[in-house]
Amino acid sequence: MKRILITSLLATMGSTLYAENHAEHTAAAGHSTMATDAVIAEQRAKLADSTKDKGYGPQSPRDIDTMKGDNTLDFNAAPPYTEMNLCNIHFHENAEHKGGEFTKYQGNGDGHGYLSGYEYSGTLSEAELTPVGHKVCPNKHDFLEPGDTIEIHYVHSTAKVNPGPTLASCLSEAVKNPQLRVEAQVYVLTNDGKGEDFMQLTAIGQKDGFNQALHIPSNTGTPVTYDGSTTGPGYNEIGSPLQVSWSVRPKVLKVDIKSVGKWCEGNVFKEDHAHGVRNLVTNPALLSDN
Repeated sequence: MKRILITSLLATMGSTLYAENHAEHTAAAGHSTMATDAVIAEQRAKLADSTKDKGYGPQSPRDIDTMKGDNTLDFNAAPPYTEMNLCNIHFHENAEHKGGEFTKYQGNGDGHGYLSGYEYSGTLSEAELTPVGHKVCPNKHDFLEPGDTIEIHYVHSTAKVNPGPTLASCLSEAVKNPQLRVEAQVYVLTNDGKGEDFMQLTAIGQKDGFNQALHIPSNTGTPVTYDGSTTGPGYNEIGSPLQVSWSVRPKVLKVDIKSVGKWCEGNVFKEDHAHGVRNLVTNPALLSDN
């Protein structure tokens, strides 16, 4: 019983430490004005209006625990990622999708995709939340710290392409309309020296004739698969025209924040910071039922 109480106390202390650090982090990042519910509602209304009767397919991100929708535009699912070429890896601060172990809504954020999305709904220890002492993967909007949640997108294409920067790397001169698949994994950043190595999780190489991310997690639950689109806050008010087969893993994996920082310092994708998140798509007309 004593051990249980101590563990519970440490978890509570860890959560409090994260809340305090995050408040300082928010202020330091310059986010003094957060979007109101009315702003988000207006963005959703503009998205509905700009896509109505235009023939847009199902959109992403979505709640993966509720697979219902009214969008009937159907497209063939992309092959398994092991039969496609990895073309890009990037990540978003906070999970764009909701569900599984990432259901805690951080808030509306700044209205442009930062400080919004969904966080790991579990608790972390004080050791896991030990401050790094410097800003990790900073940009003009934000930076990462222990306790933050990120969603990684391993993007794959049926085109004969090599891994590279942006989604443009998923297209080729020979194939402008390849099938696309995104394998999504949510991570929570820790700093106790026990988290997974992000450099290993993003290692790339050839396997069975395809460019592959060699260590996409296979121990984070059965992926939820569905028909959707590309994401990002640029699509908060307009529809994404690209069709994507999604596989979203429901369980969160702890990853060492220092290894994430190292990856941001240099990678073939030229990614050096976390991207913002698109508002969760909730309009049934923009969601698939599969």
